[in-house]
Amino acid sequence: MSARTSPVIAFGAAALGIAIYSVMDTLMKRLSIDSGAYSAVLWRSWVGVAMTGALFLGRGGRWPGREALTLHVARGATGGASVVLFFWGLARVPMAQSIALTFLAPLIALFLAAFALGETIRRAAIYGSLVAGAGVLVIASGEVQAQASTQVVLGSLAILVASILYAVSLVLLRRQAQVAGPAEVALFTMLVIAVLMTPAAPFVSGWPAVQQWLSIVIAAALGSLSALLLAWAYARAEAQILAPVEYTAFVWAACLGYAVFGEHVSPFTLVGAALIIGGCVVAVRQPAPGPQSEAGL
Repeated sequence: MSARTSPVIAFGAAALGIAIYSVMDTLMKRLSIDSGAYSAVLWRSWVGVAMTGALFLGRGGRWPGREALTLHVARGATGGASVVLFFWGLARVPMAQSIALTFLAPLIALFLAAFALGETIRRAAIYGSLVAGAGVLVIASGEVQAQASTQVVLGSLAILVASILYAVSLVLLRRQAQVAGPAEVALFTMLVIAVLMTPAAPFVSGWPAVQQWLSIVIAAALGSLSALLLAWAYARAEAQILAPVEYTAFVWAACLGYAVFGEHVSPFTLVGAALIIGGCVVAVRQPAPGPQSEAGL
């Protein structure tokens, strides 16, 4: 951690990164409503490839080796499916509720890492998953009470599946980071998404309207800027200091959803989000040192 950068500044940079990403989500929701999630993700990905490609080549980047390329393809495929499902669901579900459901991803990643990477599952992770699962049930019961439409229910299910796929991509990212730098990871993840989605574009995606291109370019730029801010922050402060900043996304989603789309946050969503966040906090906390530390299961 840089001696010249205080944790407060790093936390502020991370918080700004989350706020910028939330604005990008708002733009992508509008694009998904207007032209479909597939089209929005496809064209944002190609614009993102141009932006990150310029950065990668400008820094002397080279074509990755076989191991890194295999990981890029695997993460791009899972990440692409996750992003399309998320924005498809986001077009049908209030933003605050959507973001609350995505908070499950880090929790799912704990269990996937245990399976794929041999990491130990601690009791805290199990207890946390039970609390977070209760939060999902509360949000679902809110949909039942509100007699949510089929589209809202399907959108919520799509976001839950997207969270599982995103958790898989998080596990792959841990392996990616060991063989490739941030610029390469960002470029090839978007490149794989764009390349895999393009063949089906003539059947499920049209050419964006002229007035949509500005939103697409801004969304790609905001996504890249957010990633850079978060990378800068995590290089200068411990993860345990910065982890809580992820949950500020719920506040931004609630505010932007209300301001832009007139969405109201139900009490069920508030309680469910609190349970999911609480479960994640319990799951990722580190055991206290010493003889009383809990043993892994």
